[in-house]
Amino acid sequence: MSSATEKVRQLAPHWAVMFVAMFVALAVVERVLGGLGLGASLLTVLIIAVAYPAVVRTLGVAPPVWQR
Repeated sequence: MSSATEKVRQLAPHWAVMFVAMFVALAVVERVLGGLGLGASLLTVLIIAVAYPAVVRTLGVAPPVWQR
């Protein structure tokens, strides 16, 4: 297997979880605070995208690609 294929294989489940987490977070924030503007939605997605890898590393379930 090529290294790119291996990286995608390792990261695909994490991308899926992150994608679902973003939708859930947006739905919860929308339900609690009402309608969000584009800026607030983008900020929520950005926070999750940055925080997810750090949380996964802390929990010890990060793929080898994310290990430092």
